[in-house]
Amino acid sequence: MSRPGILIIGHGSMTASWVAQVDEVAGRLQLPAGVPAVVAFLEQVEGRSIQDGIDRLEEQGVTDMLVVPFFVSSGSTHVDEIGYALGTKAEPEKETDLEPFRIQARVYWGNPIDAGPAVAEIVWSKARPLSVDPEHEVILLVGHGSVHEGFRQRWESGMASLMIDVAVQSGIHTDFALLNPLSVRDKIVYWTEERGMAVIVAPLFLSSGYFTDVVIPRKMEGLNYRYNGEALLPHPLLTAWLQEQVDALFLRYEQNLDKADEVRG
Repeated sequence: MSRPGILIIGHGSMTASWVAQVDEVAGRLQLPAGVPAVVAFLEQVEGRSIQDGIDRLEEQGVTDMLVVPFFVSSGSTHVDEIGYALGTKAEPEKETDLEPFRIQARVYWGNPIDAGPAVAEIVWSKARPLSVDPEHEVILLVGHGSVHEGFRQRWESGMASLMIDVAVQSGIHTDFALLNPLSVRDKIVYWTEERGMAVIVAPLFLSSGYFTDVVIPRKMEGLNYRYNGEALLPHPLLTAWLQEQVDALFLRYEQNLDKADEVRG
């Protein structure tokens, strides 16, 4: 008899508040009675590795694992290596030290955040307090990015899509920049010095931490910009996004059961 379970995978952090925010989002999911859910992390969270999460679910009899990669972008190399280690692809696109996990359950692989109206609404809600003169402002989305071919293009594609969504939500011109390869300084200089616009910098990171507090400000040192360092978490719409992901995976799981019944019939 099949039994589904939910595995939500985040990057992880040594900061307890970072982990707590992810746990809080997952804890608000509405799941069918008896369906277990576990939050696991790629690194830095003792006793809560991805393998720990798999083991916990399989110990509860889970045969079908619905997995959500709780990462900002499809361009993350971590999303690729985790998908490979879970057996969703034969080879990783980039060499990885991550070994294949011990897993017996069938895996249903979800999607990272990337873009969409809900994500844009979150970004705009964080940036809105910095806006004072919309006609003369630009929102600059700043993401981690990647220097690796294929991954960089996925980062750029997702950011370009989100840029449009944020512009629609805010009514303010929107652009994006990446830390890898670095384009943040060039974009700020362009908009402030060549276009005479005030730049509102919006970090596209799941939770506040080293990148939002240290790396991004360091890259912008000496430039004119507005910035509050607020990441996507906390925000109730992230629970709504996660719920949509889980619901979509449940639909795929149920459709697979129906196909199996048809074959047996």
